[in-house]
Amino acid sequence: MRCCAAGSCGDGEAAQLAQTQATLAQDRANEHLAVVTNQRTTRLVQQGWASKEQGDTDSSSQAATTAAVAAAQASIVAQQADVARLQQLTGFEKVVAPFDGVVASRNFDVGTLVTADSASGTPLLSLVQTSTLRIQIFVPQEDYFALKDGEDAEVTVPQLPGRVFHGRVARTAGSLQPGTRTLLAEVDVDNADGALTAGLYCIVRLAIPRPSPVIVLPSQAVIFDQHGLSAAVYANGALQLHHLDVLADNGATLDIRAGLDTGDQVVLNPPVNVRDGMPVQVAAGQPSTSDQ
Repeated sequence: MRCCAAGSCGDGEAAQLAQTQATLAQDRANEHLAVVTNQRTTRLVQQGWASKEQGDTDSSSQAATTAAVAAAQASIVAQQADVARLQQLTGFEKVVAPFDGVVASRNFDVGTLVTADSASGTPLLSLVQTSTLRIQIFVPQEDYFALKDGEDAEVTVPQLPGRVFHGRVARTAGSLQPGTRTLLAEVDVDNADGALTAGLYCIVRLAIPRPSPVIVLPSQAVIFDQHGLSAAVYANGALQLHHLDVLADNGATLDIRAGLDTGDQVVLNPPVNVRDGMPVQVAAGQPSTSDQ
């Protein structure tokens, strides 16, 4: 691999730095001579053996040499930083992987000119580590409060029937997506045997505990009228209409958060004219309604 900002460029900058350091040594010698000369001239002016013009000239010469030393020192600092940058770039000629993995793609061939530009440059290669795979899923809002880090997860892939991979919820975003009101979560799956690869589509099942118990009700038992959703519950020879607080509508079934109790006998297919307090006559094997 050839690098545009390596070897030769670094050697040139180092030589220029050495030249500037030599110039600094010469400027310091000139400064010392100017200081001595100015001190001697100052005494001669005070004693009347030298003109004030000569004293001003030597004083200005000392100030000029001091400024030259400061400029050389600043130039050395700048060149040292430039040399250090080039040395770092030269060190990038040896690419060391930060972790064990597999080279998934290589974007350059031997001898290709590589530019040191992290903004618009092309990556040399891409490295993947598949011993542990990270799966991103979006959890509905209704499960946000019950989902905790460390929850177990089961992962299946349609192309691998009968295989179940076990993982756990490693981390969550901590806030819902504004557009979908879902929570981004990451599930880590152990893939030490290499059965899976990065980029697969899979199905993730989470054993999320419910924050409060619910009752699953068939959809054909739900009554919809001007009062909302309700169900006909059989008790003491009559029907009682219970208003339902629905947690989730699953299509064929509904998760009821409030309105029903465990053990309630619900009419599966209530008649159109069902009303609260309607007496019923229970037939053998199943209850039947009668309008009396």
